[in-house]
Amino acid sequence: DEKEKFEPTVFRDTIVQGLNEAGNDLEAIAKFLDATGSRLDYRRYADTLFDILVAGSMLAPGGTRIDDNDKTKMTNHCVFFADEDHDAIRNYAQVSED
Repeated sequence: DEKEKFEPTVFRDTIVQGLNEAGNDLEAIAKFLDATGSRLDYRRYADTLFDILVAGSMLAPGGTRIDDNDKTKMTNHCVFFADEDHDAIRNYAQVSED
């Protein structure tokens, strides 16, 4: 019985790259997440996915981001960088529900 490696940083890099390539189009982001879900194990990496969709990168215990200010390891397409109004936040919440 061979165990799969747990590689949250590889998962993060794949998700962040796809989000950044989707641009500001939330529909394109939703399509990317839907298509990628069949290839990546969202259940296995649920915490990492949640960190990315909310904070833009992986979080360390205590809530600091683990990206070393490397732009390839973070995305602005997340709740923390959304406009501070109800509609913008709701749109991001709808993307992560799909």
